[in-house]
Amino acid sequence: MNLFEYELPPEGESFETLHKRGALKIVRIVSTSIDEPKEFCDKWEEWVVLLQGEAKLSMSGQEIVLKAGDTLYIPANTPHTLTSVTRGALWLAVHYDPKRCG
Repeated sequence: MNLFEYELPPEGESFETLHKRGALKIVRIVSTSIDEPKEFCDKWEEWVVLLQGEAKLSMSGQEIVLKAGDTLYIPANTPHTLTSVTRGALWLAVHYDPKRCG
């Protein structure tokens, strides 16, 4: 499998689980441009790296601007909003359950 070989979703984002084992899940996310902000709130901890493209998020009252190569840690149960993203943005997300990981 090649992380950079993918099809753009017709709209929004596509989420593909690449690996899942116990308290760990690795997901490839492909974004198209969005018309309006999209809010997320996950019950697992999340660490993401933006592999290509640019994105803006709002989290805990702060605007966060990401470019290719930037990483972000998102604590469990923390609302965060994707406010803009370039078409074809590619993310790798690592989700883990804090209750099951030491």
